[in-house]
Amino acid sequence: MERGAGALSPRRRGLLRCGKSCRLRWINYLRPGLRRGNFTMEEDELIIKLYSRLSNRWSLIAARLPGRTDNEIKNHWNTHVSRKLLSRGIDPATHRRLIHEEKETGRLLPYKQEKIRSSSSNRCPDLNLDLCLSPPSQKP
Repeated sequence: MERGAGALSPRRRGLLRCGKSCRLRWINYLRPGLRRGNFTMEEDELIIKLYSRLSNRWSLIAARLPGRTDNEIKNHWNTHVSRKLLSRGIDPATHRRLIHEEKETGRLLPYKQEKIRSSSSNRCPDLNLDLCLSPPSQKP
């Protein structure tokens, strides 16, 4: 009995990758519709808002950014966005304002979190995170 082409392993097809590696390469690099290149300011702001509500649930955040993968967003957060928040005086983990304290010596001490009581709904009132499943819309 002959096996179908789909049953052959990647190695038997002459590839140097395992099946998992092939799947991840498709998901993160080769899939049609992926956006490559720099993130826009709007995407950065949306990532900040979503992170404040969802924390590091990168796949949920990626679902709100068409064409971006969860891994790409995570890497962008860790290398660019968290630094941008720190430069604005905001703690990337808690989204609370950071303030400098000076002693009589005039030296700046490390950042201290300002105690701000705010619920997540006050931080991003315009963000709708209602998740629902529905069939894809079909254009006439």
